Order: sequence, then C-alpha cells, then structure tokens
Amino acid sequence: MPKPIRPASSPTLPGHPIAVVAERTGLSRDVLRVWERRYGAVDPTRSAGGQRRYSDEDVARFRLLAAATSHGRTIGLVARMTTPQLEELVAEDAAARPATQGSAPTDAHAAHAAIVETALELSRALDGNGLDRALRHVIANHGVPQFIEEIVPGLMHRIGDEWAAGRLTIAHEHIASAAVLAILLDTARSARELPGAPRLLVATPTGEWHAVGAALVAAAAALDGWSLVYLGVDVPAADIVAAARASGVRAVALSVVRASNPVALEHELREVRAGLPPEVPLIVGGAAARQMSSVLSKSGVVVCDSIRAMRAVLAERAER
Repeated sequence: MPKPIRPASSPTLPGHPIAVVAERTGLSRDVLRVWERRYGAVDPTRSAGGQRRYSDEDVARFRLLAAATSHGRTIGLVARMTTPQLEELVAEDAAARPATQGSAPTDAHAAHAAIVETALELSRALDGNGLDRALRHVIANHGVPQFIEEIVPGLMHRIGDEWAAGRLTIAHEHIASAAVLAILLDTARSARELPGAPRLLVATPTGEWHAVGAALVAAAAALDGWSLVYLGVDVPAADIVAAARASGVRAVALSVVRASNPVALEHELREVRAGLPPEVPLIVGGAAARQMSSVLSKSGVVVCDSIRAMRAVLAERAER
C-alpha cells in the first residue's frame, strides 16, 4: 500500500509521541498502531532512539480517518485516500448529517466508531489473538462501562450487517463472538461480589444460541454489584423457572437476538413469566425482543432496548 504523502515536519519540531496523538485524536494507542502498521494510514518519522514521532499533519489525518469511519466506512477503504480526499469526504458527511445530530460527530462517537472498525477488520482477517489484544486494550483505555455499552454492541451490529451483506462468513462471526464472549465472561467472573448482593439469573431461551447478548448482561450486572446465576444459551423455560426459584433470584434477564419462530418464542417467554414469582421481573433484551416489544409487554415482560436501559432497570430493582 502506498504511503500517504504529507509535508515534511519542521526540523525544529521533534514531532509528537503516540501518547500525545492519542490524547489529541481520542483514538486509543492500539487503534493508532493498527491503522499505521496494517493500513499505512500515516508514515511517521523516528526519533534518534527509534521511537515513532508524528507530525501535526499525521494528527490531522488521524482525526479525519476517525470522522470518516464514524459514518460506517471501513478503515481499509478510507486509509487509501489522500488527505485532501478525506477532507472532502468528511465535509460531505458533515453536510449530510441531520440538523438534530449536529454538524460533526463528537470526539467520543468518532473514537468508538474507529475502535469498532479496527475490531471489524481484525475479525475480517481472522486474527483472533489480535482482536483479543485490541479489545482488552479498549477496556484498559476506555473502561468496562464504555466497552459494554458502546463498543461491543457496535461491533456485533457491524458484524451482523457485514454478514447479511455477504461480506463476512460464519467463520468471521465466530472469531469475533469468541473473542468478545471470553472477555465479557472474564469481566463478569472477576467482578467483586459483595455479601448480600442481589442475585440475577442470566440465560437465553430455547432455540437462542447467540451467547454475546447474555454475556453482556452478565458483565454489566456483575459490574453493578449483582451476584450471577449464569445458565448460558438454549435453556428451556421450565429449567429457567426451576433455577430461578431454587436460587432465590431477585430478577431474571434473558437475551434474544434472533427469533426464527416468533410464536414459539412468545410462548416460551410467557411460560417463564408465568412460572416466576410475581415479584421477580422477567427482563428481556436483544433485537428479537425489541421487535416483539408490544406483544411481550402485554404479557408482563420488561423489554429493554439497550444494555444501558437494562442496567437502569436492574439498578431500580436492586434498591427494593
């Protein structure tokens, strides 16, 4: 890949270390390194000691790349563009945004989108180890709440879109899911459990094999101080009810990403709701649950449209 053309740095200026570039762009060091090494986004100079030094033009280019990827373009595509082309593209995107969204993406939005695109490209390359490292660096740099509420949902949404468009295979999806799942379960297991913490049962109902949604709930709940009864995927309604009653949980949270048979899913969730004590809420999230929200709500099921919303419901429940 040809290196981007940029003016030479002033001989009186030593250039910026990667820590400064990360601070000025909102991008993590890991994202900066991947964009440079894998995609040739910039061509930094070297200090006398061999450390990378980035010019003001490099910083500006990283900002443009972050803005371009925040609109859904892949880093592999936009990294090939010249800086003037990027400036034109970002200006067009800004002009096309609805007035209610502002004239440009926020730094946080652009940074999150950049992280998602980098993770997507690592998944596309079937680089499971690289993806694991990149995602763990995200947690170190941005914290668990942002990872859970922004990065993972954004990545899985992009993976789903690319798979539906035929640009990714099941193998790519499995690489991404395996890396995300391992980190989420590690996060849930490592959370400190306080004496007397409220208990939450987490699972997916019969026929639902997508584990990431349930793991997201488990990690978020553990972060907020819940004690977990994590059953995993494809659990029959009767077993969910039996486990909930036996363990004395204060709430049950299920994840449903896809519903191949909505009628059967509705029946399954009704059975869980009917089998639980009245004071124990059944909370359901995921794309399929959102699509069936009105039907499920009539059956007494609490439907959440995001991890942030589910955390709010659980926080209210924990105070009772």
